[in-house]
Amino acid sequence: MPEDSDVPAVNDNPELSTSDAQRVREALQQYWGFESLRPMQQNAVAASLANRDSVVVMPTGGGKSLCYQLPPLITGGTTVVISPLIALMKDQVDALTLIGYPAAAINSSQSDAEAAQTWRQLRSGAIRLLFTSPERLFSGSLLDRLPGLGITRIAVDEAHCISQWGHDFRPEYRRLAEIRARLPGVPIQALTATATPKVRADIAEQLALRDHVELVGTFDRPNLTYRVHQRTDVVNQVLEAVRRHADGATIVYCISRKDTESLADDLRRLRLRASAYHAGLSPETRHKVQDAFKQERLDVVVATVAFGMGIDRSNVRCVVHAALPKSVEAYQQETGRAGRDGLPAECLLLYSAGDVSKWCRILEGASEEQGGDPEQLAHKLELLEELRRLVTGSRCRHRALSEYFGQSYTPPGNNNCGACDVCLHESAPVPDSTVIAQKILSCIARASGADPSRPMWYGARYIASLLRGKSSAEVTRRGHHLISTFGILASTPADTLVNYIDQLVDAEALGREHGQYPTLYLNSRSMEVLKGSRAVELRGAHATEASAASEAEPFDAGLFERLRELRREIATELNVPAYIVFGDAALQDMARVRPTNREAFLSVSGVGERKADEFGQRFAGAIDLYCRERGLSTNNPTNSRIRRASPKRAGLSPARQKSFALFAERRPIVDVANAIGLTPGTVVDHLEKFIEEQKPADLTPWVDPATYALIASTAGKLQADRLKPIFEHLAGLVPYEKIRLTLTHKRVTGASQRA
Repeated sequence: MPEDSDVPAVNDNPELSTSDAQRVREALQQYWGFESLRPMQQNAVAASLANRDSVVVMPTGGGKSLCYQLPPLITGGTTVVISPLIALMKDQVDALTLIGYPAAAINSSQSDAEAAQTWRQLRSGAIRLLFTSPERLFSGSLLDRLPGLGITRIAVDEAHCISQWGHDFRPEYRRLAEIRARLPGVPIQALTATATPKVRADIAEQLALRDHVELVGTFDRPNLTYRVHQRTDVVNQVLEAVRRHADGATIVYCISRKDTESLADDLRRLRLRASAYHAGLSPETRHKVQDAFKQERLDVVVATVAFGMGIDRSNVRCVVHAALPKSVEAYQQETGRAGRDGLPAECLLLYSAGDVSKWCRILEGASEEQGGDPEQLAHKLELLEELRRLVTGSRCRHRALSEYFGQSYTPPGNNNCGACDVCLHESAPVPDSTVIAQKILSCIARASGADPSRPMWYGARYIASLLRGKSSAEVTRRGHHLISTFGILASTPADTLVNYIDQLVDAEALGREHGQYPTLYLNSRSMEVLKGSRAVELRGAHATEASAASEAEPFDAGLFERLRELRREIATELNVPAYIVFGDAALQDMARVRPTNREAFLSVSGVGERKADEFGQRFAGAIDLYCRERGLSTNNPTNSRIRRASPKRAGLSPARQKSFALFAERRPIVDVANAIGLTPGTVVDHLEKFIEEQKPADLTPWVDPATYALIASTAGKLQADRLKPIFEHLAGLVPYEKIRLTLTHKRVTGASQRA
């Protein structure tokens, strides 16, 4: 390892030069149809263009791929992307090829002819991105041949796999430091969606990063609504969640292969199109399920965690965990597959205390099979315990997740995120909580035996059976049918009692030993509760009509469905996943703007020049036909889209409530985007709405007076209220968003110029 490999990260925020920023903006618009990068993406791209090593942590859906896709378009050369999954590589290459981006992959799925063609393109310098896996990199001659291929950057995706402290450690990733020896002057960019500070430090050390930049995005996903419900009737609970999101896709995660098949069978009997997916199925079956899901012929997959990492479907509206995952990192990554398009989505976790014991047995068995590393096993059990504490707690889920990853969380309003079961008050305080807790603790004390120096402790299920008065040979043999608390809570369901016990453990009013058979024990706080000197609040679930908390702008639902059908048709013709053609966010935007010409089509978010040329005519034709049938207007200006009539503040999404509060403080757009974790483009949408509602006297924090006056006078001179003529008249020197905000302000205030 080089002597300076352990130099600490420089946690600065590299900025793009003026010329680089312009070239990045042009590439972004040409290939992807986006106006701007998110702040963290800008910093990551700037670090790469400055040839700095970096660790980039962005939540799933945060746009990590653009961080390594953009730089080679600006500087030339080839970036090698190390990715763990062949399926993901194929989808990425297909998506990039569709927009005209020169990308290729080298992996075991290629034919000899395909591999030969890729090598020819590499030697000619025609490839900007080359995807490969760690296994392929270290087999054959690929690593030896890299120095002669004009490699200018290395990107390591899913970089948490490098760290033994991560949730998905893969030994083959440990060898990636060898790249530094072969390409000593080439910068390395490590990217992941989930990494605690400890994991980030290990990634930097294992990759021998030097003078590296550490860029950590906002872990919070405001468009996701998190729910943790007690598992009672798993089939009907999953069915209700799927039906809440019938317009999108759902992934249901189970612990075992058997559970995936059983639940998928039950859902099919209830007339849902559902398929199981796990590593025990044949490769042909897995491939068939993956393709059907990606091409939107299948909307519900019941799977083990083997499913999802290679699936980039953007309109997953719901992720259900039918049982506890194995760590907070795994939960964050798996729930992150919902709402990748930035639209509202739900994440439902169905929890039972027995899940912890099941995972303990699995982890201990796996450890024995792998030679038994006590330190690794202890670390995995601690990760499991961290998640148990999170799901059994009664704190805001968004806050708990953010703070786990070392970030503070500021709710959008009134100390309430408005997007989790806790803040939505989907669980209510249980009447007489302290009395119930005393009965539970008293039962544990009496069952433990008369000799306090040699107590016998039992598990939660056994204690619940005593409280319910359920006799058995084991209960009778121990004499527990004679204790005073036997049957004292006979009318309370067993699962509810176990949940109460979990809450007492989470509140540290009760202790629990770990291991294959976790037992309960009384601690000092238990005694305080029993004596009445400490109160306890237990919470119980009540029925609620769940819905995603984030809002999306209104659009024509019928046109959206028509466009989805066309998208599926085109995807089938091209043999690519449907989202590669367009994501749901782009289709919804089309259903608002209703573009029927190229100019209007290019105004849709997510439509670049290549896709406008490739698909514009077919989509425009479908939109024109739909609108003529219904007498609807077309080519609506993007700055006057359909808005909700007289929205009340209480009806705003959590993200929009927070942005409005920050706008009221006159905070700049970039600051608001960083604070909320949204793109600047989305924040501009929020600001436009803020201007319409609040009618601020001037736009000084967002548009300086001189620019405002220039836009206003140009609009008057051209007698134009559309963005493009003004933008072109000003030779592109004033950004679209400033023109848009100024025109909106003039419209709602009647202003011509504000100082």
